[in-house]
Amino acid sequence: MSLKHHHRGLELSASKSFVSKKWTLFLCIGFFCAGILFSDSRMWPEPEANVVSRDTVASDERLRLESEDCDSSKKGLKRESKDILGEVYKSPDAIQTLDKTISNLENELAAARAAQESIMNGSPVSDDFKLPETVTKRKYLMVVGVNTAFSSRKRRDSVRATWMPPGEERKKLEEEKGIVMRFVIGHSATPGGILDRAIQAEESKHGDFLRLDHVEGYLELSAKTKTYFTTAFAMWDADFYVKVDDDVHVNIATLGAELARYRMKPRVYIGCMKSGPVLAQKGVRYHEPEYWKFGEEGNKYFRHATGQLYAISRELASYISINQNVLHKYVNEDVSLGSWFLGLDVEHVDDRRLCCGTTDCEWKAQAGNICVASFDWSCSGICRSADRMKDVHRRCGEGEKALLAASF
Repeated sequence: MSLKHHHRGLELSASKSFVSKKWTLFLCIGFFCAGILFSDSRMWPEPEANVVSRDTVASDERLRLESEDCDSSKKGLKRESKDILGEVYKSPDAIQTLDKTISNLENELAAARAAQESIMNGSPVSDDFKLPETVTKRKYLMVVGVNTAFSSRKRRDSVRATWMPPGEERKKLEEEKGIVMRFVIGHSATPGGILDRAIQAEESKHGDFLRLDHVEGYLELSAKTKTYFTTAFAMWDADFYVKVDDDVHVNIATLGAELARYRMKPRVYIGCMKSGPVLAQKGVRYHEPEYWKFGEEGNKYFRHATGQLYAISRELASYISINQNVLHKYVNEDVSLGSWFLGLDVEHVDDRRLCCGTTDCEWKAQAGNICVASFDWSCSGICRSADRMKDVHRRCGEGEKALLAASF
């Protein structure tokens, strides 16, 4: 019995212990929940405040670092800008190159606007009008247009036999030296007539003509000059465009070297500058019908290059091409050309090597000061050039190997 009672007492004690542990757990959970409901609201905000504080500090730190980076970037940009400007200021060539680039872009923009205006006004755009193809178009040093007439076959032959290379040599000159040379002529008043057929036969033999959409005539030389520059500019992208008469002797390598000196000049007009009298009397050579525009009788023209040979830079050729329909033509083509550049920011270069006499070009050549062009002032060209061109070339020429050895 005692054992039985003892065993039952142990069971009751274990049961009470189990109950007490169970209730203890429930009471703890209950008190915990009550504490949450009735506790002060500052129990949780404290950690939240700490989080905000850390975020704020981190944000401030980031702003400070970004500010420092920005300041350092600005300082870096300033230093880089100063370095670049310093290099530009140190190099005049860099400034001239930049000026030329800006000028070319202005020309292309003006050409595009001209085309757009023509389209908007309902005017047809000329087939010869082309925007400059600065990427794909071959770049040349100069285009030399030799002004000629239907009756000047012997003069052309004398030029071909002296200072203009023939056939394949001329093509090689274009490819290797960037020099284009062509006889420049339009068409007769009756297109397809005997005069035009003769030029076509000569072209088939030599391949050295630039045919213009222009009616030939002595009183139309100003119009021919305008058409030549417009056409040459559309066909060849060159640094310079040269016009020379077919009775003038030219040293091409010397001409190229002389022009190359002005490559960085965007608007340059090179020739032998003169200012002759404005001739009001009718019937005399070089009579100026519009003499009254130049003031009182006896006045002189503004400075302009003599017509035997002159050169203009690409930008000036572009200007003529874009504005060809509004450029006024005087009876004398050299006067017309000079007038087109009045009011423009153009550098006039008076180069006397472009107008040597046939008597002094020889001793200048012997002294090492080779002339670019030679002719007789009394004849406005070489007198009897078809017969005398070879002699002038022999005495005043730069030598057969000069052009091959030239580097521009």
